[in-house]
Amino acid sequence: MFQRFESHASPAQHVPRLAALRAEMAARKLDGFIVPRADAHQSEYVADRDARLGWLTGFTGSAGFAIVTPDLAGVFIDGRYRVQVKSEIDLGHFTPVNWPETKPAAWLRKALPEGGMIGFDPWLHTRREIRELEAGLAGSEIALVPVDTNPVDAIWQDQPEAPIGSVRLWPDALAGETAAEKRQRIGAKLRDGKANAAVLTLPDSISWLLNIRGADVPKNPVVLSFAIIEANGRVAVFADPRKFSPEIRSALGNEVTILPPEALTPALTNLTGPVVVDPGTAPEQVFRLIESMKTEIAEGADPVILPKATKNAYEIAGMRSAHLRDGVAVTELLCWLDAQAPRIADEPLTEIDICRKLEELRVAQGILDVSFDTILGSGPNGAINHYHVTEATDRRIMPGDIVLVDSGGQYNDGTTDITRTLPMGEFDQAIRRPYTRVLQGMIAVSRAKFPRGVAGAHIDALARAPLWMEGMDYDHGTGHGVGAGLSVHEGPVRISRISEIPLQTGMILSNEPGYYREGEYGIRIENLIVVEPAESPDGRDMLGFETLTLAPIDKRLIDPALMSSAEIEWFDAYHAWVRTELEPLVSDATRGWLEAATSPLLG
Repeated sequence: MFQRFESHASPAQHVPRLAALRAEMAARKLDGFIVPRADAHQSEYVADRDARLGWLTGFTGSAGFAIVTPDLAGVFIDGRYRVQVKSEIDLGHFTPVNWPETKPAAWLRKALPEGGMIGFDPWLHTRREIRELEAGLAGSEIALVPVDTNPVDAIWQDQPEAPIGSVRLWPDALAGETAAEKRQRIGAKLRDGKANAAVLTLPDSISWLLNIRGADVPKNPVVLSFAIIEANGRVAVFADPRKFSPEIRSALGNEVTILPPEALTPALTNLTGPVVVDPGTAPEQVFRLIESMKTEIAEGADPVILPKATKNAYEIAGMRSAHLRDGVAVTELLCWLDAQAPRIADEPLTEIDICRKLEELRVAQGILDVSFDTILGSGPNGAINHYHVTEATDRRIMPGDIVLVDSGGQYNDGTTDITRTLPMGEFDQAIRRPYTRVLQGMIAVSRAKFPRGVAGAHIDALARAPLWMEGMDYDHGTGHGVGAGLSVHEGPVRISRISEIPLQTGMILSNEPGYYREGEYGIRIENLIVVEPAESPDGRDMLGFETLTLAPIDKRLIDPALMSSAEIEWFDAYHAWVRTELEPLVSDATRGWLEAATSPLLG
């Protein structure tokens, strides 16, 4: 199976590690050290070797960081993880800090009022991050000190080795463009900007550029690597050469060179400027190495990131195909869960049981891996935004529980991500109101039409408005970018209050408003959508969304009296499409269930 359910170390087991880090800090004459949830590529999902934050603190979320001083150890988490963190860290030694409400510089000023030396690993922080921290500390006596070697690595005796997953080719028929054509396109972009080269630090950018996929990080088929692309389209890749078979090297051609990781530093110090480096994604150390030779840096966005985000017709076709098969698996699961509901009082069913059933159904549809660990929360666990079940937390499903299933798959032609919320038997009718408001937000985004130039921040409000009317909200973004056979969370575009990047045709995003009542239940409904041109009666350049996800949305939790006729029309049309597409593909046992599940809301 793809998902691991083993329990992590108990919170108390991390206390000796904290003491060891403090001893190492003292030996290095540091008054503090920053431990990010990041690797040198700013990956959301990191290899076991780079899971320093989790190893030190016990916190397993996908975003956050810790700052350790001789007296305090703050674990900074955003709204997604404020419930989860309390169960994972030793609250007697680590202190949760609400972030970004509390900025790290403000916290440090209080923690070290007399000043001090704060260490950081310059490979694990971006230049923008360090600049913001320096600006926040301006006028204090606190100094940021880059370290040559990471003190966490020094005390982590059994730290895993760096991964060496094998590289495979991504077919040109799915990419819609050869790697050579992509290299020339990006090279031309550099020439237009009068740059000689660009440093690429994001593994998904490099994997997309070269039409390759990897196996270094579970669930994200990227090749952990750095690269330098020249204005002539030639590329040097810095990664363990053992990842690349002779067949892969031959396919990449003579204009792509594979060099070992240790060759990166001399390569950076021998560049001819101007060199494009992204301050928002590239490590601080990359800037320092280039600047050490007085080479001109042209700060700017990773030149691959937007071309990767704007999928072409071939990539979108692959995503549609993957969603069709994934829709079969999810629909089979929903039918199976409905069949289990009457029996759960007598025949135990747990969260892990459901996860394993879903993986079994996806395997039958050709899944290569899950695209992230399934978030399957029943009852109070559903209120934890990014809850991941373990053997220790596995909860038995009880009659009346609300079950939230957020899951996805990596297929040989695309990536999926879908969330459905459903009741197990008779349920508290009070949930129908917030569930309907969440659904209305999802429908509002799905139906949206907007002029070119509108960003995710504008769309985000559409999803929240029905909840806001009830005095409700949720503490996560409404949507994230999704890769085509790549990372399920893909930058730079988002549907979020803070995203100012204009939406463009071909961008694929999630649409997932939610509502969470701590200790009781969680609600989230998610489809993936792709930006497409939209008609305008007066000829304006308008955009809208096409929905990719295929699976029924539970009707039992809806209060139709709260919905407009236009919303009901969209809902019924969506279900009619789901039924038409999936009916020939699901099992005989599921076909009748699907017909009932997708019948008109008021029928």
